[in-house]
Amino acid sequence: MAVALTQQRMRQCESFGSRSVNGSDSVSGGVGRFAWHSAACSHVGTVRKVNEDSCLERPEIGLWVVADGMGGHQAGDLASQTVVASLRELTPPSSRESLLVDLQRILRAVNEQLQRMAAQSPERGIIGTTVAILIGYQHQAICVWVGDSRIYLCRDRQLRQLTRDHSQVEELIKLGLLDRAEAESHPASNIITRAIGASDELKIDMVSGEIHEQDTYLLCSDGLNKVVPETEIGEILQSRGCDEAAGTLIDRALNYGARDNVTAVVVHVERPG
Repeated sequence: MAVALTQQRMRQCESFGSRSVNGSDSVSGGVGRFAWHSAACSHVGTVRKVNEDSCLERPEIGLWVVADGMGGHQAGDLASQTVVASLRELTPPSSRESLLVDLQRILRAVNEQLQRMAAQSPERGIIGTTVAILIGYQHQAICVWVGDSRIYLCRDRQLRQLTRDHSQVEELIKLGLLDRAEAESHPASNIITRAIGASDELKIDMVSGEIHEQDTYLLCSDGLNKVVPETEIGEILQSRGCDEAAGTLIDRALNYGARDNVTAVVVHVERPG
């Protein structure tokens, strides 16, 4: 990533109160009026030697994260781990406003930290990471992101992408200069326009919406959505529980070649039993 076949799944996915099942994590928690269940899987892929993806599950406060790092000399995994470690310290919010203020403060602090690290090790170049964050707060799902890691919502058997990639091809699509079907084969398909650590000014996007019972969310690095068609992603989320869905998504990506690291965090919403 540049800026402007095995079952070895789980790596660098942080969770609380979790249990390890065949290389994946499965956790549950209750936030507000809903009960949350989630599972996370990550794999280095079929080509790379280092997994630069990291992820986080904190269902007890309604927080899930995927980060996809970049940088030379193994700086990418350090970048993604840094943002995940910082978000792990987020405390239960007293209000929606305080939550978003704390979140932005943490991301901006990590942005400065990664820039300092890069300045101290010029041979590494940019030390950066994408981040996609899902927050369940009361009756709302809040998506916060930087870069091209994605959040999807599967509701009523329909899959919808909630985030918009911060990438050159997405800008070309927005301008009407590129068809979406041509995006993955475009020479600029691997170039993102925003990343934590990439510039002094950090621009963060956010969308929010009502939570519905039986909603299923997917957070993923681009190593998944660049190889697995969205029709297949939707079918997997509709037909399987969190554990099986997360593992199947990784396996499907590996079947398609998975030249990049690939990470999937699946989150399901239910009424408390």
